Amino acid sequence: MTKIIEISRLTNFIRKSKNTLALGFVIVPLLLQGCMTTNPATGGSDFTPFMSPAKETAIGQEQHPIVIKEHGGVVDDPKVGGYVAVTGGRLAAVSELPNSPFTFTVLNSPIINAFALPGGYIYVTRGILALFNSESEMASVLGHEIGHVTARHSAKRYNQQIFTGLGATVLGSVLNSKELSDAVGYGSQLYLQSYSRSNEYESDDLGIRYSLRAGFDPYAAADMLSSLDKDSQLQDIIANRTGQQRPPEFFSTHPNTKDRVSRAFANAQKTGLAQNSRNRNHDLYLKTIDGMLYGDDPAHGIINGQNFSHGPLRLTFNVPKNYRLINTEDMVYAQGTGPAEGSLVLFSGGDLQGQNMIEFTSKIWKGYVKENDLQGLEDISINGMAAVTGWNDITVNKIPSKVRIVAIKHSDYQAYYFLMITPLDKIETLKDGLQRMTYSFNRLSDKQAKTIKGKIIRIVTVKKGDTVTSLSKNMAFPTYQLDRFLVLNGMNTNSQLTVGQKVKLVINANEK
Repeated sequence: MTKIIEISRLTNFIRKSKNTLALGFVIVPLLLQGCMTTNPATGGSDFTPFMSPAKETAIGQEQHPIVIKEHGGVVDDPKVGGYVAVTGGRLAAVSELPNSPFTFTVLNSPIINAFALPGGYIYVTRGILALFNSESEMASVLGHEIGHVTARHSAKRYNQQIFTGLGATVLGSVLNSKELSDAVGYGSQLYLQSYSRSNEYESDDLGIRYSLRAGFDPYAAADMLSSLDKDSQLQDIIANRTGQQRPPEFFSTHPNTKDRVSRAFANAQKTGLAQNSRNRNHDLYLKTIDGMLYGDDPAHGIINGQNFSHGPLRLTFNVPKNYRLINTEDMVYAQGTGPAEGSLVLFSGGDLQGQNMIEFTSKIWKGYVKENDLQGLEDISINGMAAVTGWNDITVNKIPSKVRIVAIKHSDYQAYYFLMITPLDKIETLKDGLQRMTYSFNRLSDKQAKTIKGKIIRIVTVKKGDTVTSLSKNMAFPTYQLDRFLVLNGMNTNSQLTVGQKVKLVINANEK
């Protein structure tokens, strides 16, 4: 109702204050004329009246700890973090902002991504580091992200979006309207949204420029983009995700186009350097990431096919075969695919805080379903642990569904719960699998918990007789071993190995 009243007030204000408004919109353009500056990186004009360099720095400082928390923390390996920072520092030093502070951070995330915040905050995940095969490939991505900063792409995007609300901002200040002022407010996610194609091209160009100046191989950018593209295609095939929602990886925040690889190669040719004329530091890079965690961090729980196990929390369970597990900071999701599409399972936990299991279950239920009471409450036992279940029929996104909760007492102070959302027309097909899932929940002993080690990158030296096929059999995956090996090492089925060559494998950490 408040917004309707404000619109009415705004209409009356415009009708009664035409002269004042006219003056306001004459003054604003005159003020903005002094906000045009020439960008030294792009040579173009920057029109950023709402985002000064000082504000960019302030935003980066504010968002930095939030980004770290939302992406699994920082990789706790000074060898890796220091290598990235030194490489990034070399690139920043030859940029158009050599005296500006840049901060380079390696995020403890398996997602393949890299991005920048205003103010010179550059992030790469250990997921994308695992895919690089040389120092020059890493430099191409760091240079690309530095390019987003020097070209002030975030500042320009912010101004483009906020400028559309300029009239509302002026009126909001006159009316002292919080609603109108809030309407043009933007949160931190603005800076992690995808850039335009022109922005990507510009940053690709700047990344190659900085790589050339800093002594890296500019041709590595094309190889890096090709590897990222091949990995994205492979992940679609492996997870059968085509047409389904995927985690936000590199090409989600950096839109891919078919000609980016060829364009990057052409730009490298324009530098006048011949291919392979500069050392890419392949072996040094691989030595640095040797032993780096790959995939899920055991401290946050491990997904292995249809199984989720969490050593520190001492728990494990399996989901039915038509569900895809997704691990996040707050909970685990099991998303139905194929025959189970439309079904969703949430798994999380909470402190009992002196509550009995019925009180705990009811409180959790109300946190999700406020309008429908919990029906059919029943005490059950799951692998010797006290549990409570209940349900109700609810319409979810206009689909009649059954929502069932199963809460399990894991210890005197801790309980966990499954919240299962299933379309009514799929209940008969899915109920047995979901029931088996809940009864698969179990405690892990200390000995069992210690066996959950996750996977790591291991660098091996090619020996006589080794082939891509024979080495790929050491990859710690039940399927697509050869495909994963080839993508990981930037190879194809025709690639020939040479004795003494260094290559990457993914092995179980307990196989050290």
